Amino acid sequence: MILDTLPTGPLEVNCYIVGCEETRKAAIIDPGGNVDHILQLLKKHQLEAAMIINTHGHFDHIGGNRELFETTGAELIIHQDDRPLLDRAGEHAAAYGLRVESSPAPTRELSGGETLQLGKLSLQVIHTPGHSPGGICLYVDGSLLVGDTLFAGSIGRTDLPGGDHQLLINNIKEKLLPLPESTRVYPGHGPMTTIGQEKLHNPFLN
Repeated sequence: MILDTLPTGPLEVNCYIVGCEETRKAAIIDPGGNVDHILQLLKKHQLEAAMIINTHGHFDHIGGNRELFETTGAELIIHQDDRPLLDRAGEHAAAYGLRVESSPAPTRELSGGETLQLGKLSLQVIHTPGHSPGGICLYVDGSLLVGDTLFAGSIGRTDLPGGDHQLLINNIKEKLLPLPESTRVYPGHGPMTTIGQEKLHNPFLN
């Protein structure tokens, strides 16, 4: 598996490129902006975008959707419960004095529990509402891409519309912490961590 990252957009969201080494098909996860840099990263790894996946619909994670969708023709995928957030992302950005390009409608809406096939890679969709109603994590080849569900030493904020603190805690404990402790965790902001590290040291989970 190819896995690379770069900070994108006004809030420096970690955008991840996941690629199949055999088929050269790639998923772009949470493109916050800086589309030129994302396309350069695809070219560097000789990858072709097959999917654009939003772990949730908050404006800082979707700013590159339209340009990437129109440039690459890749599928645009989000959980069905975050479709309203996706549709109103421009309004939400404006409330913070920021501007993002509106997103096209998704070509596929998830319900949770699906497996997305990316060449020879299988991306398991784990629905983890709490930060937002349709937040998802993606588990692939010993790596977990968590959006804003979990951070190194912290968790996603739950004071935004649709947030639910106890629901988020429950989902992390019931769906993520049972994964192998060696699982590498790649959050939407900040550094990588592991499931084992968060079990031991995350104050929100103890």
